[in-house]
Amino acid sequence: MDLILASASPRRKRLLEMLGIQFRVSPPNIDESLFPGEPPTEAAIRLAKTKAASVTAGLSKGIVLAADTLVEIRGELLGKPRDTQEVFHHLHLLSGQCHKVITGISLADAATNQQVSACEQTQVYFDKLSDATLDWYARTGEGLDKAGSYAIQGRASAFVRRIDGCYFNVVGLPLSRLRNLFSELGLNLFDFSPGCPGKSLASPQGENRC
Repeated sequence: MDLILASASPRRKRLLEMLGIQFRVSPPNIDESLFPGEPPTEAAIRLAKTKAASVTAGLSKGIVLAADTLVEIRGELLGKPRDTQEVFHHLHLLSGQCHKVITGISLADAATNQQVSACEQTQVYFDKLSDATLDWYARTGEGLDKAGSYAIQGRASAFVRRIDGCYFNVVGLPLSRLRNLFSELGLNLFDFSPGCPGKSLASPQGENRC
């Protein structure tokens, strides 16, 4: 069974590669606009489900993984910035404050049309940053393709005082939550690893489980 990542995000791709998971990439083509007044958790899950459904529609088999990440600060949702000026604006809002990183995840089985979804939230606390620092970071270009305009695994790691919750959620894919979603579909995430031995010592029936 194939695993298809419905995302063009290099961060999500690297996280799956870190786990030794075998997959292919098929970015979705959907409208990612938010509905007026839409709660952020509902928006993240809706967009993840829509992305998964978009890719699944062209398949007869395979498992499709989709995700969508939003950043919320005092009721305002921050998506991907349009330019470096918006990067500066986003970081100015986050400076010295606590914000939420919200990721919706969806898994869809193309053969059965079964779909499971979940949402992960992490609180991130930023140091108070000078305008000169914000301007420098905006000009690096690192935040241009990221929700909230920063990369916690990059230069912006020096801005983060602490986090409460899953670090990988802030990168873009909460891995523990993902593994549990695979279980909801009756699958094991590591079944998609080339190193999966096929039979588990803990499974006397010899099920295909790592």
